[in-house]
Amino acid sequence: MSRQLIGGRWVDAASGGTWDLVNPATETVIEHVAFGDADDALAAIDAASDAFAEWSGRTAYERADILMRAAGLIAERADEYARVTTEESGKPFGQSKAEWLSAPNYLVFAAEEAKRLGGRSIPARVPGRYIDVTYQPIGVVGVITAWNFPVYNVNRAVSSALAAGCTTVVRPSEYTPRSAMLYGEALTDAGVPAGVINVINGDPGSMGQVMLDDKRLRKIQFTGSVRVGKILMDGASRTVTKLSLELGGNAPVIVFPDVEDLEAVAASGVTAKYRNCGQVCIAPQRFLVHSSIADQFTKAAAAASDREVVGDGAKPETTVGPLINAVQRDRVERIVDESVGAGARVVTGGHRIDGPGYFYRPTVVSGVPGDAPIATEEIFGPVLPVIPFDTTDEAIALANSVDYGLASFVWTSDLGTAFTVSDALEFGMVGINDWYPVTPEAPFGGTKQSGLGRESGIEGLHEYVETKTRYFGGLQ
Repeated sequence: MSRQLIGGRWVDAASGGTWDLVNPATETVIEHVAFGDADDALAAIDAASDAFAEWSGRTAYERADILMRAAGLIAERADEYARVTTEESGKPFGQSKAEWLSAPNYLVFAAEEAKRLGGRSIPARVPGRYIDVTYQPIGVVGVITAWNFPVYNVNRAVSSALAAGCTTVVRPSEYTPRSAMLYGEALTDAGVPAGVINVINGDPGSMGQVMLDDKRLRKIQFTGSVRVGKILMDGASRTVTKLSLELGGNAPVIVFPDVEDLEAVAASGVTAKYRNCGQVCIAPQRFLVHSSIADQFTKAAAAASDREVVGDGAKPETTVGPLINAVQRDRVERIVDESVGAGARVVTGGHRIDGPGYFYRPTVVSGVPGDAPIATEEIFGPVLPVIPFDTTDEAIALANSVDYGLASFVWTSDLGTAFTVSDALEFGMVGINDWYPVTPEAPFGGTKQSGLGRESGIEGLHEYVETKTRYFGGLQ
């Protein structure tokens, strides 16, 4: 049975509780995993609080050496770890391995950047005065993550937090807990001291409440739904707990008629859309295609969708795995059915696949009304709607019409169009002729109801430090 990591020890839940972990491709129970509650969360905060002084007192160079070793161990174990991630998340093995292989990049970047996290001196207005700015680790950090990227979601926060000198309590999704446990294993084996990283699994409500109530936990980084993000914002007001929130998206793709190879754009868009069965916060969702090329694009996207191989992610031929659970599959089915009822037309797919596993056929939909669920809700599934537009202003208005503001995409061969449209888009990230706007050295995050704060890049490191200004007088 997989156990929790608390204070450097692998332990059962304090209550003895377990969770039946299900493979979403087979609907069979993989393992009984430790499943705790508030007591486990409190024990993890105790451990992280006890470890903070020693870890934060180490130099950035000492912390970096350990994170570098962890990066090497993860790279060595990528195949082993990826098989576990595929088994519990359903995503194809190649995608799981790529996720694990991305983790060392974030650890290395954070480790190196923390060495350069210097302050600055500020020229004083009067003689005999000296002013400087320093950065200090914020303290114990709670990391609550979603199931869609069980390694990346944890690592992008923990790598920066640990590099900055913070200690962490990680609560992964109960649907994919073992990936986070393996991540904790790698860091522990690399020499991270006991209590610096704790990984707990259990009731989200009670564990989250403990994190909000305990004043020793100074920040929560959350990846998940807008609904839960708002609950955390309300709760954080009582202790003024700092928050970083990544709350999903509804990414528009604006395809202009001057693209050089429309067939290639459609095919690559299908690949990006169906990655992890469409369960990606930055996945292209609403394909806004100029009306002069909309039919051609739709046909090319449908043909590419039909070439996708749906199945168990452990099989090498699989390109699209299952949705995470029956609830998510039913939700995707409901969004498509209601949109068809509102006037949309299914070009290909549009139905679940029989047999064990939470599978839904890759789907292309055209003629989507602007108020249909497929246009207004975050689909989080393998569904690609095509919405035609006539003018650039119309496309921008459609793109900005939702409450989300995470990622967006522009496809054009005109540099002026690229600058003008990307400036007008109300999104934290814009991919211009690029489907994957994510990398360790650049900030990741959104606007509007897609969240608060940034992860990755130097901006991500600054999320885990407090700024202190010192004034020295009488130095003349």
